Amino acid sequence: MNINSNIIDGKYFADKILSELELEIALIKKLHNIVPTLAIVLIGEDPASIIYVKNKLKAAQAVGLNTLKISLNNNIKTNELLAEIDKLNNNKEISSIIIQFPLPSHIDSNIILSSLNPNKDVDGFHPLNVGYLHSGLSNGFVPCTALGCLELIKQYEPDLAGKNVTIIGRSNIVGKPLAALLINENATITVCHSKTINLPSITYKADIVISAIGSPLFLKSNYFNQNAIVIDVGINRIPNSNKVIGDVDFNNVYDKVRCITPVPGGVGPMTVAYLLKNTVRAMLKQHDI
Repeated sequence: MNINSNIIDGKYFADKILSELELEIALIKKLHNIVPTLAIVLIGEDPASIIYVKNKLKAAQAVGLNTLKISLNNNIKTNELLAEIDKLNNNKEISSIIIQFPLPSHIDSNIILSSLNPNKDVDGFHPLNVGYLHSGLSNGFVPCTALGCLELIKQYEPDLAGKNVTIIGRSNIVGKPLAALLINENATITVCHSKTINLPSITYKADIVISAIGSPLFLKSNYFNQNAIVIDVGINRIPNSNKVIGDVDFNNVYDKVRCITPVPGGVGPMTVAYLLKNTVRAMLKQHDI
């Protein structure tokens, strides 16, 4: 890959992480006779969720992880789901647990996330892990998409101190954890959202813009200056198609900025890579290795 290209190849960087991870997993097995196990809980039959889970399991198996998929009925009651999570929490063979979102509307996601063993919560959504991140501590797990975004940015801008960063989107999955990560890097952060007035005037001044708003092709070239690093987290499915597009109008923007992630092939592969990396880290913590 040409690092001087203005297209940020997330798959290239993710493959490097996965190659290193495969060697690490093999070494752990050789030295300690332990293989990390990733458990994914899927509720219902949401087509996008099924694809996401399939891709995560395939990537995990490719690097040598053990996997467990638990498929539950969409009508499952909260107490039944909590019972399934409790089994995984107490199963010493399980290194990490993912609850695939979205959950059915009758289930309170806060209750479910709070029930996870925080030491197995590799998505970083348990309140304890959220608290560690926002306190500037490294004890817990950080949401994988946020970690992936930060890694891609640092490939092109290693020193983020003083850089102006605009994040569009304030979700618990991307916007908020990424803001915390970047504050810990001494960047200056502006978080924008649906209530922000005159968004282009804000993004145009930024050294780095991260979009996670879920609005297809919303951001055009007038939103960015020519030196901007653009990270597009948007995953917007085209109706009646398996194709996805980002929040940024890539064809309108890519040759008018310093560099930009494509969709697909940008942030997505990094999310999966850090999920697996977190799984190995969880296993090491649980076994005091």
